[in-house]
Amino acid sequence: MILITEFMDQAAVERLKAHHLTEYAPGLADAQAEIPDRMAGVRALVVRNRTRVTEALLDAAPDLTVVGRLGVGLDNIDLEACKARGVEVIPATGANTLSVAEYVVTNALILLRNAYQARHPMVAGDWPRAQCSGREAAGRVLGLVGYGAIAQETARLARALGMRVCAYDPFLPADSPAWNGVEALSFEAVLAGSDVVSLHVPLTPETQHMIGAEALTRMPKGAVLINAARGGVVDEDALATAMRSGHIAGAALDVFETEPLTAAAAGVFKGLKNLVLTPHIAGVTQDSNTRVSALIAEEVLKRLAGEA
Repeated sequence: MILITEFMDQAAVERLKAHHLTEYAPGLADAQAEIPDRMAGVRALVVRNRTRVTEALLDAAPDLTVVGRLGVGLDNIDLEACKARGVEVIPATGANTLSVAEYVVTNALILLRNAYQARHPMVAGDWPRAQCSGREAAGRVLGLVGYGAIAQETARLARALGMRVCAYDPFLPADSPAWNGVEALSFEAVLAGSDVVSLHVPLTPETQHMIGAEALTRMPKGAVLINAARGGVVDEDALATAMRSGHIAGAALDVFETEPLTAAAAGVFKGLKNLVLTPHIAGVTQDSNTRVSALIAEEVLKRLAGEA
């Protein structure tokens, strides 16, 4: 049996149903406590980022052999517990790369232009032309913290707009062809030299709040920040303080320390201008959902068929 706890493209769901008994229950992510009780006989579990694959869940799933992740982040899955039980974890590597890269570049343009917030005063009868004369992307520097596949695609799109790109990634070999046209710098140098900083790192003990008060101070006055990686990488209180002081001119956040973002957690952002908040959808478009779902469906079927 296959259990799907979050939304998946219907064609991919039907593909799974054609081969195995499949329960499609996308609302289960909102009822985490109920999931272990549904795991009897489940051989494959398909999740996105809200379902927590914990030791307790795995203990309730003796037949589980594979977890398909409709996305690439794995911080909601206890990888060590899966490994100890012989449960393979399959992320949809590469299937939503373009979606996230487009999200980053789109928001770089929005934040630099500083014009999207004109709607409300204009509807009220104002004409805030002077406040909306922002900056062009061409000639500006995009700094990437982490330079994996998504950041590399982001760099490609940004360079096509005439942006200069630098990046920090201590794990990518210096002789990698990916560095062609992109300047490899230290973390501190990327922050200090970039008009736009975009984050592309997982959430680990080392990256927790790596963008805090000190890091934000290193960024040039007027710089903007984009986080479509993982909540917790940015200290949200510190960012709000830096924006209120005018040091950071704008930010786009797709991920948060608390998800879904509650009204209480969102209070820190109240009154901030040139701020884009989206509900963890950078990698979710109609196109990417089709690709991600199809990829995971095929990989799950292969594993259930005994293919390595």
